[in-house]
Amino acid sequence: MSASGRLRIGVDMGGTHVRVGVVEGVRVVRESRFAAHFAQRCRADDPQGSLAYVLSTLREAVADAISVHPGTTGVGLAIPGFLDPASRRLVSSPNVPGVTDADLVTPLAAAWGVPVVVENDALAAAWGEWSIHPDRPDTLVYLGLGTGVGGGLILAGRPFRGSHGVAMEVGHLTLEPGGRTCGCGNRGCLERYASASGVSLSYRETAGHDLEAKAIAERAREGDQEAARAFALAGEALARATAHILKVVDTSHVVVGGGLTQSWDLLAPAFEARLDADLIPVLRGRVKVSVSGSGDQAGMLGAALLAV
Repeated sequence: MSASGRLRIGVDMGGTHVRVGVVEGVRVVRESRFAAHFAQRCRADDPQGSLAYVLSTLREAVADAISVHPGTTGVGLAIPGFLDPASRRLVSSPNVPGVTDADLVTPLAAAWGVPVVVENDALAAAWGEWSIHPDRPDTLVYLGLGTGVGGGLILAGRPFRGSHGVAMEVGHLTLEPGGRTCGCGNRGCLERYASASGVSLSYRETAGHDLEAKAIAERAREGDQEAARAFALAGEALARATAHILKVVDTSHVVVGGGLTQSWDLLAPAFEARLDADLIPVLRGRVKVSVSGSGDQAGMLGAALLAV
């Protein structure tokens, strides 16, 4: 146990990997990554088998960290999915298809012998970003750019879930009516344009090639105009959505995180120009937009800090 006796564990549960971070204070002191392939495995299995696989994978991943740090006081689990705000059961998750209305807390708390909390991954990341923010603002909006687009809101210094647990599902704001089909069932959602998969779609539409966002970024920096345009479209879409969010929330701090921010230099010019144009005049120049400085650990950090 650390001298402070305040070790917690944060788990960031993705579709392919599980990341486990041991947190002391507001710092991840140990991080481990485990292959899980939840999305693939759960799509092929029945719901009961899928849930059993998820629980066994998480039990083993965290048990390893607890064995090394027996002074752990709690575990926080960040899940990309919908959680019932009252029961905290997992309603559904795109990363674990077929697992619905599932209680993860009770069996995992029994297995690990410590309190367990679950939270939406973007809201956990928002709490992590707020916790390390130098200003600790009263209100903060977090936008996570990965395979999709997630969002989290810290309101009056507390994570805000909403009445039904779906507050800040900004990836499904409709930006292009009748646009690209989204996994949520609607068309023209933000995440079909401003995510890593959205960048890939934009590039395929104009260049005719299927590439991952990282490879498209390399081409953009080498002078590929179609690649640069794909990132410009993503930046513009993100800015348009951000302007709408700010008109509702009126925060002075927005933090952008997630894997796509590694290409922020390609997103920023279009984002900044569009945001300034779309904001109402009273907000122009008064909102600080920053890129996450957590090294992509905000989800683990926030989940651990919620396990109090």
